[in-house]
Amino acid sequence: MDTINRRELSVIALPGVLDGQLIIPVVTIHDASTAPHVVAALAAGGIGCVEITLRTSSALEAIAAAAATETLHVGAGTVLTAEDVDRVAEAGARFVISPGLDERVVSRATDLGLAVLPGAATATEAQRALTGGLGAVKFFPADQLGGLNAVAALAQPFPTLAFVPSGGVSPLNAARYLRHPAVPAVSGSWLAPSDVLAARDYRKIEKLSREAARLVKEVQG
Repeated sequence: MDTINRRELSVIALPGVLDGQLIIPVVTIHDASTAPHVVAALAAGGIGCVEITLRTSSALEAIAAAAATETLHVGAGTVLTAEDVDRVAEAGARFVISPGLDERVVSRATDLGLAVLPGAATATEAQRALTGGLGAVKFFPADQLGGLNAVAALAQPFPTLAFVPSGGVSPLNAARYLRHPAVPAVSGSWLAPSDVLAARDYRKIEKLSREAARLVKEVQG
């Protein structure tokens, strides 16, 4: 793994999407009309991608509205079924992220030309991902599973697999995760938390994004 630089790792994790991006904002949108404003604020703060979760009735409409702006790379999170993959692809998502590892989701996303990042919480799931030809997994829920120590432990037997921690990632621990050679990026909701989204405080989202972008620059040196 030491021979792979961070840019190469990011391409392995989400080909054509991350390409050097170290933070994937996780956003849950209840009002699709806010989606263009949210992605504009993220982009203004220096963020290049966003994961919009399928946790609300407005999610597909929000993905479509965000993708239509062509502001940044828009993907779908909480994708649980192959049918979900079809729906988010039609809405304009460029990548798919799942909390767990379902080969049907991976296969459908691949067939549709979408980058895919399935979740893994155990060595068994990590090995299944490798067997399935994947180069990266979302390590979820990272904080509850042991955080950076768990990532480091899994990276030992799986040196060719990249891990994207998600769940409990914040400005307090993001840099520590990102400095590990097996971590190409982190994902989290702190750039657009639920209270800020409810208040439609786009300036706050931009501010949090700028702070995250500065953190990335510090990590990159």
